[in-house]
Order: sequence, then structure tokens, then C-alpha cells
Amino acid sequence: MQPTLTTGAEGLEIRWSDGTVGDFPYIWLRDTDPSGFHPTTGERTFDLTVVPLDLKPCKAEVTSDDLLITWNDQDEPSRFDLNWIKVYRPGQPRHDPADITPAAWRADLGSAGVPRHDAEGLMTSDEAVTDWLRQTKRYGLSIVTGLADTTEAGIKVARRVGHLRETNFGLTFEVVSKPEPNNLAYTSDALPLHTDLTNQELPPGYQFLHCLANQAEGGGSTFCDGVAVAEDLRARDPEAFEILSTVTVPFRFHDHVTDIRSRKTVITLDTRGEVSEICFNAHLADILDLDPAVMTSFYRAYRRFMEMTRDPAYGIALKLRAGEMVVFDNRRVLHGREAFDPATGFRHLHGCYVDRGEWDSRLRVLETSEG
Repeated sequence: MQPTLTTGAEGLEIRWSDGTVGDFPYIWLRDTDPSGFHPTTGERTFDLTVVPLDLKPCKAEVTSDDLLITWNDQDEPSRFDLNWIKVYRPGQPRHDPADITPAAWRADLGSAGVPRHDAEGLMTSDEAVTDWLRQTKRYGLSIVTGLADTTEAGIKVARRVGHLRETNFGLTFEVVSKPEPNNLAYTSDALPLHTDLTNQELPPGYQFLHCLANQAEGGGSTFCDGVAVAEDLRARDPEAFEILSTVTVPFRFHDHVTDIRSRKTVITLDTRGEVSEICFNAHLADILDLDPAVMTSFYRAYRRFMEMTRDPAYGIALKLRAGEMVVFDNRRVLHGREAFDPATGFRHLHGCYVDRGEWDSRLRVLETSEG
């Protein structure tokens, strides 16, 4: 059955036989005219400034397949496929295969519950990569197994996702105990749960840590889902949640060649009000310069969040073995390390980052190709 069309002062309404109703402002229809997009690149070529915002069509009609809009300054009408315009009607966000709802987890996930994927499968199968990308985004954490004993092995898996993110520590980095370190990761000390590089304008997204050797006593890896902590904080202490999601913290990393600073909230919310990012690193937090009127309230909230990350109810611990690589969303999952004794054995992890945008892009492309 053909849809019905009703024209109004500022737009038109289309009603489909299945009950779907779409309201289409005239300016949106002109801006979205398929002829106003480059046929190869898909980029918009239409110039919004050449038409008035209150423009109206000369004629609007529905055929069996199309919506046709005739404008007084165009020879050819705008032609919209009815199925297409139904899917992309205003108020309906475009479907996004990368929009995956996080599965918040706590200590009961355990190390056995962390998704595991074989490196050989990831290197040879797009289907395996798609499944890995989905699962890792859902949990924010996964382990890749069966890697060769070379630094390149982990990098090759990371590049199955996208381009590596370079930082002031380089395109890749070695997590080993070394003299005169410029980062606590390069010591044998315990590292409390944190997210990396909070001082960066945009902290890296996914982190890859490939274990090449882990023979020392201690040195276990710890993880905690920041989404679970933040959501529990919202339920138990709304005031603390509000402060941590609105008051920005100064972060800074500096050595003899670098001084990188930024300000961020500990908790970031997306447009739906859901927790989308955690930015928490007590070691990189600069001297707090907050208004004294909010300082005490902030410290109370900040400490509450810190205590929750250390609560056994949230954390899981595992000791990576040579040939395993942990992959996690650095802007969601907090990670840490138990202290280790370098005199008892060698511990060597090789790391790199891939940004969230690269991760989501790869997932969308693979989903489209599979479809």
C-alpha cells in the first residue's frame, strides 16, 4: 500500500501502512537530496548557504517507490527512495554495528570469564576478528593466546584492527624494570588500578600488552571495570557521582623533554547519560587547583571512587603467561600490577595502543562485508 503524504508550513509528513510516521522538515529534505552528495566519495557537495532556511517546495508527491520534491530553483526534482527515507527519517539515529552495550562485570567474572581468542584465528579469519572485536568491546577486556615469542607478533594482531597510536613513549613500548625510569610502569613497584595517559588530550583507546616473559615472583595483572564501579557509585552516592562527572581534574606528565597536560572529569557520560569513559590515574593527577568551596566535596567523592576500585568485589587478577596478550579498553577498564622481584626472574611485556575510533571503524567495515 502506498504511503500517504501531508504537507505543512515547514515540512511534510509521510505515513506508511505499517504505522511508521516520518516528519520531514523542508530544509532537511533539501540538505539531504541525494543529488547533493558526490557519487564516488559519498561526501556532501550541497552548499547550505545558497538556500533560505524557510524554503518551501513547489510540489511534493509520492509514487510507488519514491518521494519527489520539486523546488523553484532546480530543474530536476529531489528524488528519495521511500524505503531509504523511511530508515533515515529524522529522529532515527543511523544503525551502528559498533554501538555495543557494555556488559558491566565485577569480581565474579574471574580470570576464567575473560574472553579468550587464538592469535592464529585472528590473523587468518575476518569472522574471528569480528567476534573478538565485539566481545572485547562488550567486556572491555580480552586475552589473545598462542602468540609467537616476538614483539612483532602482538603488533600484527593490533594492526588487524587499525593504525597504532603513537605517544611520547613511542609507537610501541617495553614494560620492563629499568634504571632511572620516567614512568612507574618501568619499575618493579606495585601499580594501583588506573587508566593510562590521562594527561593526554585524548587518552589512547585500546591497549595491547603482549607477555614475552613473566618468570619473576609476583607481577600479576589486575583489572577492574570502571563502568561497573561508576554505575554502582551513581546508585549508592549520587552526589559523588555528580561531582566526578562534572568537576575536571588537572593531569600532567613531564620529564626532561615532555610536559603534557589536560583536564578531564573522572567519569564521562555520553549523550544518553550512560557512562562512556573513565579517566583515573592518581599518579598523573596534578596539584588540584579546584575552587576551595568544592575541594572537600571533590576529595570525598574521589576517595570514594578510589576505595571502590580497590574493593575485592570489583577486581580480577591473573598472571599472564608468555605468548598471551591482554587487550583492554583503556578508557573504561582500569588496570594495575602486583609488585614483583626482578631478582627472581625476568618480566617483559611489549605494548601498543589502537584508538577507539580505529576499533569501531574495523568492526563496522567487517559487519558490512559480512552482511
